[in-house]
Amino acid sequence: MDRIFRKRVRRADYVAEYQRVYDANKVLFKGQPAVPFTFKDIAGKEVSLSDLKGKYVYIDVWATWCGPCNAEIPHLKKLEEEFEGRNICFVSISCDDSRKAWEKFVQAKQLGGIQVHMGGDKSFMEAIRCKGIPRFMLIDRDGKFLNANMPRPSDQKTWEILNVLPGL
Repeated sequence: MDRIFRKRVRRADYVAEYQRVYDANKVLFKGQPAVPFTFKDIAGKEVSLSDLKGKYVYIDVWATWCGPCNAEIPHLKKLEEEFEGRNICFVSISCDDSRKAWEKFVQAKQLGGIQVHMGGDKSFMEAIRCKGIPRFMLIDRDGKFLNANMPRPSDQKTWEILNVLPGL
């Protein structure tokens, strides 16, 4: 798309706005260092992206009140089962305002993977340019973005992408 846009669009204001958006999103490009995070899990223990270095990390940014997020839960559970014991972590980052509601939901639904809560700090969402949830990302073993806009667990493309990761 970038090549086509730059080749065909000549209007200066369009080009300037496109360049502004392009530059703002470069931090999410494949190969860029993933946006770091440190959030507390359900037991209150801090979990950081750096703790997971050496493993692939599939991130789900979600909330308990989000219908599309809830629709992905059974599919995410299947992914977690399929790739259990392999070199990948599944991290679900809740942006719920209420930690208590999140804890109750996680326990009631018996959610797996690594469950963490933002604790009201939405700076991570801002850093990854997250305008809507659910949002999925894939990070490589070195902590760099493979795909900052991964398909959902319900999408067959997700399975195809994960199944060909080297060293998984």
